[in-house]
Amino acid sequence: MEQTNLTNHFLIAMPALADPNFLHSVTYICEHNEDGALGIVINRPINIELKELFRSMNIDTDEFEESNQPLFSGGPVHPEQGFVIHQPAGKWASTLKVSDELSVTTSHDIIEAIAHRKGPDKYLIALGYAGWGGGQLEEELAANSWLSGPVDSKIIFETPAEQRWEAAATLLGVDLSLLSSDIGHA
Repeated sequence: MEQTNLTNHFLIAMPALADPNFLHSVTYICEHNEDGALGIVINRPINIELKELFRSMNIDTDEFEESNQPLFSGGPVHPEQGFVIHQPAGKWASTLKVSDELSVTTSHDIIEAIAHRKGPDKYLIALGYAGWGGGQLEEELAANSWLSGPVDSKIIFETPAEQRWEAAATLLGVDLSLLSSDIGHA
């Protein structure tokens, strides 16, 4: 099977995908190669605010006004680990430059910088990630569990979380409301 590289793509859950971790999800694929794939779900806000993350990391947040911003559930793997999707790239201790436009950082220095208004212009902070072993994502794509398509950073940073699933599919010209979850039934 020919290897398709989905790095810097959206992975959009098909309506029939019943896995509760991915129901109606949009995942930003940060890395995809023969060993597998790593992505961060971008449309699952959780009931933890940024100011709570700052508090747990002992970061003073007096000057930060947007600290009620929600964190996101990035996926079921290592939910204690933080991931920051951001632009511009900047210079942080542990950053993966996914594209010319978007990077993902896992080091504490970016969280401290955000708290002190010295962070990236745009960011989304998620706890955990989604991971696939070698060939697993390709099998799920072949089984029609997912759509994959181009990334638009406006969906990550500007579109309300509850609209991101439909917005990402619209980039492909797909109206998810027209897709039945009953595959094979007319």
